[in-house]
Amino acid sequence: MKSSSKGSRFSEIDPSGLQLISGKDRPSKVTLGMLGRPVTSEATMTDFLKSLPDVLKVKELKELVVWIREAKTKGKPIIWMMGGHVIKCGLVPILIDLMDKGFVTGIAMHGAGMIHDVELALFGHTSEDVSVHLKDGSFGMTRDTAEFLNSVAAKYKGSGKGLGEAVGEYLEQVQAPNRGVSVIHQAIQRNLPVTVHVSLGTDVVHMHPKMDGAAVGELTMTDFRIFAHEVSLIGGGYAEQLPPRYPGGNQRGGGVVLNVGSAVILPEVFLKALSLVRNLGHEVEDFTTANFDQIQHYRPQVNVIERPGGRGYWFTGHHEIMIPLLAVGLNSVKDKM
Repeated sequence: MKSSSKGSRFSEIDPSGLQLISGKDRPSKVTLGMLGRPVTSEATMTDFLKSLPDVLKVKELKELVVWIREAKTKGKPIIWMMGGHVIKCGLVPILIDLMDKGFVTGIAMHGAGMIHDVELALFGHTSEDVSVHLKDGSFGMTRDTAEFLNSVAAKYKGSGKGLGEAVGEYLEQVQAPNRGVSVIHQAIQRNLPVTVHVSLGTDVVHMHPKMDGAAVGELTMTDFRIFAHEVSLIGGGYAEQLPPRYPGGNQRGGGVVLNVGSAVILPEVFLKALSLVRNLGHEVEDFTTANFDQIQHYRPQVNVIERPGGRGYWFTGHHEIMIPLLAVGLNSVKDKM
């Protein structure tokens, strides 16, 4: 310690005995090889991805791309859980392309996602102005949407099918004019499971007089069990237990679960499904999860990333930017980024 009769009445630390090291020899977290670089107007998307700084979230996004590709190679599930905003912000064609390329093997959504998807298929537009229509009580009073979905519930009650499969089939039966841009329809056409997890009272169609809570509850309960079966396969399973779409299923580990834009319902559904299948003896280990959202919320953070025990990533940003960026990584770059 150093004290002085001049200046402060309090003692100062004396730094003269510091043991210094060389900056040239010191380990550092950022090196020249990680720096970003500009791209030219002729650059490809592969060039763009390789030009990004190899740090923080860019590095993690590249890691996630590798895990998703590995899941595809192994023949493991790549499950996309998605909120309604993902459907209504223009991403459907990109998601369908990812289905065709093997980067989506199953989809889970809640009721709002189903409604936006069905409206795009039926009308070619969706997403009413809630603030305006709520004032006069017209919000959620669209007759055609409610009639379609309530008819699905009534028609498929007792069929043993889930709500996602029922909606996908019914869109085909009625020849919905825009069914080519329906995530549900296109997944069912490709024999990929789509599950819809409805929370009664949260969707606009629940206000309508022909809403049959028992029918919707039955179909969405079936979907929960279908979803749980998919979850049981992300970290284990022998070949004879797996559907034909998972040819590499005898390899343990390697599945992926992505949560895109669901802040509460789907993270809760995932956690319950995971507990259910582990209780039944399924070894769900060595898998990857990721959460994409505009704001990071508590439920996805703990239920998708932290509690399950896999490799967890989180990415903050607008879906209409982040999901195309992920898709570019999956589609465009064949070598290491």
